[in-house]
Amino acid sequence: MTENPRILPNPSLRKPPLAVAILAYPGVQLLDVAGPLQVFSTANDLSADAGRPPPYRVGVVAERAGSVATSSGLVLTAEGLIPDSGSLDTLIVAGGRGVDAHLDNAGLLSWLSGRAALSRRIASVCTGAFLLGAAGLLDGRRVVTHWTRCDALRARYPKALVEADPIFIRDGSLWTSAGVTAGIDLALALVEADLGREMSLAVARHLVVFLKRPGGQAQFSAALSLQGGDDRFGRLHAWITDNLCADLTIPALADRAGMSPRSFARHYRADTGRSPAEAIEGIRFEAARRLLEDTALPVKRIAERCGFGAEETLRRVFLRRIAATPGDYRRRFAAFA
Repeated sequence: MTENPRILPNPSLRKPPLAVAILAYPGVQLLDVAGPLQVFSTANDLSADAGRPPPYRVGVVAERAGSVATSSGLVLTAEGLIPDSGSLDTLIVAGGRGVDAHLDNAGLLSWLSGRAALSRRIASVCTGAFLLGAAGLLDGRRVVTHWTRCDALRARYPKALVEADPIFIRDGSLWTSAGVTAGIDLALALVEADLGREMSLAVARHLVVFLKRPGGQAQFSAALSLQGGDDRFGRLHAWITDNLCADLTIPALADRAGMSPRSFARHYRADTGRSPAEAIEGIRFEAARRLLEDTALPVKRIAERCGFGAEETLRRVFLRRIAATPGDYRRRFAAFA
């Protein structure tokens, strides 16, 4: 960029900055903290360039003030936990390898629960969702985490409505995001909710990232979750994702993989833990879900485009997988007006 895009004055922004705290702990993922932190900081910088006061006051907090070692070895400096009497608009819980060690930390979980009740909104990045679950904040809520941990989150907190595909999800005052860099997508969405699309777009341009990343986590999770040790079927999964209406029978797939049908079926299950039919249904299901969320296409057309053929087939798959019809899912989660 040669210059920052012009941000038009907005009188509504002339108010005290919104307090944002990012919770860290030993073993936290560095980018889970630094990504959102930079988004809010850039919004402050662009506001200053436009002659406006900073819209955010951002800080990193931890159970004890002082140094916090991240999983990458870089050390952060954090403030102590904000008391209930302290002002806090948004609390973001970062993820990382160290999260599991704090799932039984009664003091930290009590603080999380209390702050959630007092804050306007609470969010998690990646596996930070596990801490929110341990604090009792995910029950009945639509949530996401890193694609490798979705099954574990669902098993540990069965009352949470865990989805594997979205980059981030907003369910009322609760926001959750997928893995690592998805924290940037989440923070951009928070900025857009607070300050409008113009500011969010300006921040995204300044950071040279998508304002809204195309596709969902399924572009990573649907195929990557099927990877075996050597991912011998990686190219095949990528082709399936791009050719959902093609001939995806075992003989056709075996021919594309250069194997006999019997050998293909045996090696595929050994490598992925699923039959080809199970894997294909999962990839088609995630594609259909994205279209229901992001487009106004008729359900019948979505069923055809994703390779289900008949609308009734798509309906049965949705009922079996998430106990909701495609129409019910769209009414609740569609992103378009």
